[in-house]
Amino acid sequence: MRAFTAVIEKCPETGLFVGFVPGFPGAHSQGDTLDELHSNLREVITMLMEDGEPPLEAEYIGTQLVTV
Repeated sequence: MRAFTAVIEKCPETGLFVGFVPGFPGAHSQGDTLDELHSNLREVITMLMEDGEPPLEAEYIGTQLVTV
């Protein structure tokens, strides 16, 4: 079993939750609720890993507050 960090945003136009795994091409989805998004991301990641685990193009580090 492998764990991935997903970045989640809420679209102001549609109200949908949108998530993606940084550095994992194709690992993105959306959902009406956070639970639906989580389920959809699991499904997408599972499908992408059917041929083996792809090398990640980037590694999630965190967020940073930038004051301007």
